[in-house]
Amino acid sequence: MGICRSMATQPRIQRRLGGKRAALFVYAMEGLENMAFVANAVSLITYFTGSMNFSLTKSATTLTNLMGTAFLLPLLGGLISDTYLSRFKTCVLFASMELLGYGILTIQARFQQLRPIPCKDIAPIDMNQCEPANGSQAAILYTGLYLFALGTSGVKAALPALGADQFDDKDPKEAAQLSSFFNWFLLSLTTGAIFGVTFINWISSNQGWYWSFTVCTIAVFLSILSICMGKSFYRNNTPKGSPLIRIIQVFVAAFKNRKLEIPENAEEMHEIHEKERGDSYEILKRTDQFRFLDRAAVGGNSTGSWNLCTVTQVEETKILVRMLPIILSTIFMNTCLAQLQTFSIQQSTTLDTNILGFKMPGPSLPVIPLLFMFVLIPLYDRVFVPLIRRITGIPTGIRHLQRIGIGLVLSAISMLVAGFVETRRKSVAIEHNMVDSTEPLPMSVFWLGFQYAIFGAADMFTLIGLLEFFYAESSAGMKSLSTAISWCSVAFGYFTSSVVVEVVNKVSGGWLASNNLNRDKLNYFYWLLSIISVINFVFYLVCASWYRYKTVEDKQLGDSNDVDMVKV
Repeated sequence: MGICRSMATQPRIQRRLGGKRAALFVYAMEGLENMAFVANAVSLITYFTGSMNFSLTKSATTLTNLMGTAFLLPLLGGLISDTYLSRFKTCVLFASMELLGYGILTIQARFQQLRPIPCKDIAPIDMNQCEPANGSQAAILYTGLYLFALGTSGVKAALPALGADQFDDKDPKEAAQLSSFFNWFLLSLTTGAIFGVTFINWISSNQGWYWSFTVCTIAVFLSILSICMGKSFYRNNTPKGSPLIRIIQVFVAAFKNRKLEIPENAEEMHEIHEKERGDSYEILKRTDQFRFLDRAAVGGNSTGSWNLCTVTQVEETKILVRMLPIILSTIFMNTCLAQLQTFSIQQSTTLDTNILGFKMPGPSLPVIPLLFMFVLIPLYDRVFVPLIRRITGIPTGIRHLQRIGIGLVLSAISMLVAGFVETRRKSVAIEHNMVDSTEPLPMSVFWLGFQYAIFGAADMFTLIGLLEFFYAESSAGMKSLSTAISWCSVAFGYFTSSVVVEVVNKVSGGWLASNNLNRDKLNYFYWLLSIISVINFVFYLVCASWYRYKTVEDKQLGDSNDVDMVKV
């Protein structure tokens, strides 16, 4: 926080807050922070096996648990941001934790006594002497890893919401800029990821993990500087209390008032309309779904938040309940994504990875969809959206749920294409009598680019569609928490992936059990995922058609949008 205080010593001047200028600092932080995160997400398994002497199974489990934690903990970051701290303070606090985590990993990679002797350095190799990291060494490792996971989770929860706060969705011009913000936010995320899987992975492979972690530490430090540099330009939210407490109060009050009749006229239900309130708030219009919750706003003689809630508080709860089926219907897409980060990486090890005399390392393969996204995002924002906007009249071109649906369709197509590419790869192995060979097949790794490119487009539609949908639809007091919920789809997708692979193996009699892709039936597995994705899309259509977009009946404003000027 000291960094930010030092930047606040300049005299305050009147200036227009928010807008594109303020968002630039958000883009910078996201690009720098995600560069470090993605680089480690795709390559830490080699650090566990090569430097910590973990077994392949333990390395894979450690990485899976780390990634799942990193995408689940945004719930904590979002709750803290909405309840106690502004989104700006949350970003700085959690990024500082991430910086500390990378610092610990850097120190451990620098000093050999903090790590076990690598197995490759024991000559001749004696497996009895090849010991994994001991208790203290493992403690240092896990402390660094989970500080890094905790830190990045808070940034993931608060940073998108902080950037979106800079645009007023009630202003037609700024509403279009808000949608554009999420597209450029994805572009900054993608740009950082591209540098992570190429530049930083090259450093770890050629210069060592000490230099790799050092670069990650510097990148996160620069990300904190960048977000602090924009401090005087931000519109900042005022924490409005715990959204979870408000939601629990609605269920408790509804149960207590379960015997009361629900009036047909919403004016007879409890609401706060005082114009003299100083803080900004919005009044949500009553909807006809989940009518049993309406009893929480009935009972004029009741007092206390646990006995009587406002209609807005009830609708806030209904919004969250309505959102849950949407997030559940996107989990399977991320299960498919996990296959591209595991089985497709394994496929790449059997193919020719030489590109113009340069050999592409396996962990850098995800650069293929990232490059496609890098090209597609500006085209989508500058060409597709303005064109569709003229037809639909919607500032975002298409509605959030439509955008998510397009991504789900493309993910199914990606799995279908992946099955055909795998069939082609196996036929090449059979044709050249290389079924049991460990030599690369005479087939370019760029054949995998087809499935990666299509899934990259799917990610462009669904990931940002979810972030924008959850931010736009959530109430003013739970923007960060709702944004965090969208990341949970990724976490559960990773966790579900392991279950899906095990179940398919047992039911199919071992499609993926031979440890030889040339003998496995990975193409059948991909096609099965494609079929399940189609079924999942039908489920999504039902959920999307059932969803009711929120309607703001009235809004009391402080400065603008749902944010206030507060000291940060």
